[in-house]
This record gives sequence, structure tokens and C-alpha cells, in this order.
Amino acid sequence: MRKLLALFAFFVTAPGFALAQEAPKVTETYGSGPKVFSLATGSPGELGLLKQLGEAFGKKAGASMQWYKAGTGQSLDMLKAKKVDMVMVHAPAKVDQAVKEGWAIKKTLIGSNEFFIVGPASDPSGISKAKTAVQAYQDAATGKAPFFSRGDNSGTHQKEMAIWKAAGIEPSGPWYIVTKDFMTATLKRAETEQGYFMTDSSTWVAEKNNTPKLKVLFSGDKMLVNTYHALAQPEGATPGAETASAFIDFVASEEGQNIIRSFGKAQYGESLYNDAAYAKKYDD
Repeated sequence: MRKLLALFAFFVTAPGFALAQEAPKVTETYGSGPKVFSLATGSPGELGLLKQLGEAFGKKAGASMQWYKAGTGQSLDMLKAKKVDMVMVHAPAKVDQAVKEGWAIKKTLIGSNEFFIVGPASDPSGISKAKTAVQAYQDAATGKAPFFSRGDNSGTHQKEMAIWKAAGIEPSGPWYIVTKDFMTATLKRAETEQGYFMTDSSTWVAEKNNTPKLKVLFSGDKMLVNTYHALAQPEGATPGAETASAFIDFVASEEGQNIIRSFGKAQYGESLYNDAAYAKKYDD
């Protein structure tokens, strides 16, 4: 029995076994060309922008994009571990750190959206009266109505924690609910359980008709502007690094930027993202 337990423990803790268990799976593939590259990101893929960009680039370059659905923190971890060729993320300080440490290159501003704090129309914690994002969070903590957090080290979660820190609050207690889930899923849970959540504006535009019990209660603080950057592997670091670099150039081109600035208009009546020219105003 002891030998069996020891053998089981070896396989569970062996590096190769752990890697196999944790290996991420491709979420979707866009394009059908022979040049294959991989990309990790969250909302741009979840909302469909990545599909439009990937298919347009694929036709021009004869390329196939493998998308891994991951939040900013996990995306950067995958890039550092050389599990993907590039990322699109929204955590500028982490992006700068990656470039400084040398395991990522080609930092490119690609666009932006912003964060909205949404919640029940009754606004039990009164955050709609706040003048700043920090004050809105302080009011949420005081009111102790349900407040949902992704809690997954995504760019959204990192921004949330930065605001809590600025507010001088370490959120905890029954009112503070950590989902460990993606943006849309957490937004829908806030709808079901009637709580607050900080969602990006792109997800809100796409999902607001599916969450009729929620409304935007706070927005407009510069602190809530959300800039997206692309990063790639250093040259030769991964098989698809060269194609990924070409894709970043495409996204930054006028054709790519036009896809970004017009994405969502036909379906929702407004764009889900701002282009890089707009985002530059907030790219500190």
C-alpha cells in the first residue's frame, strides 16, 4: 500500500505529469494558412474582435491563429513560459516589466476601452453619487451589498485591486464574492445575484441586453481607462514568433485599426473598442 501511495505521489508531483495536466487547450483557430502562431488574451477573443482580426490577417499572410482564452495574468505567464507566441493584455505596468526583463518584445499599443461599475438599479450602497472611482469603492465597502470580483489576476482584477489599495481597503467578508471566472460569466452572476461588478465597457455593450437588472452606476474616471498592448516573443524564441510579430504589425496598421474602431457598430450601434490613436491619450 505504501509503495502504491509513493508511486501515485511521484506521478502527481513529477514535473512532466504536472505540465501535462496544466497544458492549456486551444480555444479557437482563426484562418487556415500554413503559418501557425498562437495568441493568449481574454475579452478581445471572447467578444469576437480577435476572430475578425485573425481572419483578415490570415487571408493576407496565409496564416492560422490559435487563440488561448486567458486573462492578462495567465496570458503573460504563458508568454514567459514560451507556451504562446504573443499576447494582447491590459496591464501596462506588467507589460513594461516583461519588456524590461527581456522575455517579451514589440510592445505595441493597439486600442482601449474603459471600466464601468455596474450594479442593481436600486444602488443599495449609493455608489452612483461618488465623484471618483476610489470613492465608489469606499462606498461599496461601507454599504456591504454584494460586490463581485474575478479574483483571477486578470487585467480587470489587477485594476480592481489597485483601486482598493488607493481606497485604503482590503476587501473581505460575505459581501465580497470572488468568482475565479471570466468577464461575461461574472457579469451574469452579478445580474443573477444583484450585486456590483466592475466590467469593461466592451463586455457591457455586448451583454447589457442580457443583464436588464443591472445598470451603469459609475464611469468616467481617468483611472478606469483600460489600454491594451500587444507583446511578442523575442525573435526565434518560439516557432510562430515571426508570424506573431507580423500580426502585431497588421493590428497596428490602418486596416487593423479600422477593424478595431468599427467592431460592434453594425450589431450594437456603437464600437466596443477605441483605436490606438484614442488610447494614446491615456497610455502613461
